[in-house]
Amino acid sequence: MSEQAPTSAKLGPDARASYRALRPITTRWMDNDVYGHVNNVVYYSWFDTAVNAHLIEQGALDIHHGEVIGLVVETQCNYFAPLAFPQTIHAGIRVARLGSSSVRYEVGLFAEGADTCAARGHFVHVYVDRNTRRPVPLPIALKTVLETLT
Repeated sequence: MSEQAPTSAKLGPDARASYRALRPITTRWMDNDVYGHVNNVVYYSWFDTAVNAHLIEQGALDIHHGEVIGLVVETQCNYFAPLAFPQTIHAGIRVARLGSSSVRYEVGLFAEGADTCAARGHFVHVYVDRNTRRPVPLPIALKTVLETLT
């Protein structure tokens, strides 16, 4: 189990190198708002997409048939620079806290080629039994993948 202080308490943007995994996200025309940049609610969708896609690709999460699912219980985002369509964004992923049934993910969103993030956020998943919705210990396969992100 890794007990680390959350790194999101930092005031400024993070460096790309401070994230354990990176994945591309393609912006869409509809992501922009009337002000000409990606609307704030889209960032939260990108956080969820980046983390869950990584877990699915690593074989740690089965969203359709798995006995354990992650429920979001907390989110936050800090914005440092605008992002806009058409840009490719890179989502950096790391685990700041790994508990017995919960995980605090931190995600940095980087414009293509940028060394510092345009936005940084976190969310906490509590892993629960799919049917009872009661917290359960992290499955070994999931915990193993999460440990690579700490």
